[in-house]
Amino acid sequence: MECIYNLSLKELQEKLILKGFSRYSAKQIFAWVYKEKTQHFSLMTNIAKGKREELAKMFSFLNFKILKREKSKDGTQKYLFQLADQETIETVMIPEKQRNTLCVSTQVGCSFNCKFCASKIGGLIRNLSPAEIVNQYLQLSSQDKITNIVFMGIGEPLDNFKNVVKAIKILTEPAGINFTNKRISISTCGLSDKIKELVELNLGIKLSLSLHAAVDEKRTELMPVNKKHTLADLIDAVKYYSFKQKHPVTFEYILLDNFNTTSEDARKLAKLVKTTGAKLNLIPYNQTEEKLKTPQLEKVEAFKKKLKEEKVIFTLRKQRGFDINAACGQLRSFSKKAIKK
Repeated sequence: MECIYNLSLKELQEKLILKGFSRYSAKQIFAWVYKEKTQHFSLMTNIAKGKREELAKMFSFLNFKILKREKSKDGTQKYLFQLADQETIETVMIPEKQRNTLCVSTQVGCSFNCKFCASKIGGLIRNLSPAEIVNQYLQLSSQDKITNIVFMGIGEPLDNFKNVVKAIKILTEPAGINFTNKRISISTCGLSDKIKELVELNLGIKLSLSLHAAVDEKRTELMPVNKKHTLADLIDAVKYYSFKQKHPVTFEYILLDNFNTTSEDARKLAKLVKTTGAKLNLIPYNQTEEKLKTPQLEKVEAFKKKLKEEKVIFTLRKQRGFDINAACGQLRSFSKKAIKK
């Protein structure tokens, strides 16, 4: 039986028309599923009873089992979900005064082996389906109003390109959830070919690039993906994305002690920012790897000062959810421990 959450509105209409449903009734069903969040076809009262019974034979719904829920002292909440095949993912809700941001996962594990990120633990197990991506929103939006969605959880979103794109189309479909595309952001480790492919779809979403070093040698040491997708390739892709989407890409830059926080690092970073017109988001390292260290406050301030001298505008990301291992780069680090408990 097919999970209805895996279908876009167009796909649902095509399947149901073959079964004698009208295009309009398919749109009504889509609205029941996503606007009303019903998981019982019997409750779809504007659909004929016989058709409701037929739907129940055709489609299933999806529910994750919540193995663990943790709440940080800053209000951030992390959910450990168990999937149908017993694999697990983590999803984070970050509350702020004017918004609630949902950080969703796109894969079980990750294959890119970035040194600073815990998502690499255990390697890549598999991609998430569109249903598994969308269902993170559906389950948690029933508890809190979600204003922003970031694809920054476990996994590399552009490595699961087809399913992530379909999930975004389902989330933004006016007949259903109708989530604003400008409030959706994908964070990538830097797959330049997929960034360009994303441009052609014209989804109108935001893009963040995990940069973390402004020269190839250092970036490759941190992120093996840079061997294939070099900074030159990425800068070209970033410029193309910004030009086509009429919105600057955001560079994410983790501050690592004795690695990428010198005055020269700041100067080279500033050059990349100016070359691309990108926004810059500085992120003090959240400890996941013993060999990497978070710089002391004075080093962070010196780095910021140099960027200001270079006339670069930036933001320093607040540390959210660190005490529950929900901060940037920490997801997946305690999944197996949580399951055992």
